[in-house]
Amino acid sequence: MSKREKLADQVIAKLQEKISLGKWKTGDKIPAEPELMAVFRVGRSTIREAIKTLAKNGVLTVQQGAGTFVNDSIQAEEPLEQRLRRAAQEELNQVRTIVEREIIRLAIQHHTPTHIRDMRQALDERRKAVEADNYDAAINADIRFHTTLAVASNNSVLADLFASFSKVLRSSFQRRDEGSVLQFRQTHIIHEQLLQAVADHNETAALAALDALLAYNL
Repeated sequence: MSKREKLADQVIAKLQEKISLGKWKTGDKIPAEPELMAVFRVGRSTIREAIKTLAKNGVLTVQQGAGTFVNDSIQAEEPLEQRLRRAAQEELNQVRTIVEREIIRLAIQHHTPTHIRDMRQALDERRKAVEADNYDAAINADIRFHTTLAVASNNSVLADLFASFSKVLRSSFQRRDEGSVLQFRQTHIIHEQLLQAVADHNETAALAALDALLAYNL
């Protein structure tokens, strides 16, 4: 991820916080670019990138010649995936941590040999993709591993929640620089440790492995 993209993510989080906490309400016009540049101490391109992302996700509406407004289509009944896409990254990480920790606890209790086999196959494909520097294939195998882990929890609601998370995670991975394949390589052994801990019904080791992965934001 480039420096500009990291700055844009920070601005997105701050803009989203103002909207979520009601400081900017539905229909409100947000400050113009020069004011936002001064407030957040970033360049015009960073502000434009943040607004472009929030507009794409349905949070803001850009009206040429009039300004940028808080979208009036944001409603309580919006789809979960859409809500996740407009969440601040810190909030998203907090919820993901809660969900994945519970998934692991339940998967340790309810997994079957088939789940372990499928997760191992996903990790084998992940390893091969990393060794071949195939970032897209590594992303696919990584998400398949975690999705199978969610299914192994034997809780359909948690599995559905992670399915929504996985779509947001995929977009996040794809926005990163392809050099991030290095992180996939560095964390592969941790995935192996997580799988082994689940197979061994070792909750302490499994949660420790998860914490290590989340530290990499993977």
